[in-house]
Amino acid sequence: MTDNSENTENDPVENEAPDASAPQEDQQDDKLAAAVAEIADLKDRLLRAVAETENLRRRSDREKADAANYAMTAFARDLLSVGDNLRRALDSIPEDTDLGDNAKTLVEGIEMTERELLNMLERHNIKKIDPMGEKFSHDLHQALFELPDTGEEDGTIVQVMQIGYKIKDRLLRPAMVGVAKGGTKAPTEHVDTKV
Repeated sequence: MTDNSENTENDPVENEAPDASAPQEDQQDDKLAAAVAEIADLKDRLLRAVAETENLRRRSDREKADAANYAMTAFARDLLSVGDNLRRALDSIPEDTDLGDNAKTLVEGIEMTERELLNMLERHNIKKIDPMGEKFSHDLHQALFELPDTGEEDGTIVQVMQIGYKIKDRLLRPAMVGVAKGGTKAPTEHVDTKV
């Protein structure tokens, strides 16, 4: 009689135990995939937060610069009327009038005050817009009237009623102007098409 016990022990199919590591590997793979997905989500959130913070910093810097550059806009606009009144006072004095010494001193004082005001405005980047003879621009000028038959090209400023001002690159007050209408047309270049 043969011993079958040896055969059964050596038979690999019969002696194999059920594989318990396969479900564990699947669980580990699932955990790893979930962790990778969470890492990707957190990385995306971090990048978005960094970008948003950078945008906020840039916007804050721009607003800070604007506040520094344009904080005095209302004050400067009010101060312009003082300069206008000084100029009106000087313009009201007839040129051929013989002024006494006291009046000449007063006029000189008004002129010096006007010059100092204009210098102070320039130190604070407030520049005059005196557009006489320039082409009308809606961005810088306000047309009060049109003058026909001036001999100037249409849209040319022929009279300045009130000088305008800019603060840095912004308009503080438009220049009040009179514009030519019906004048000569701008010469057009004639291109010879014959070769």
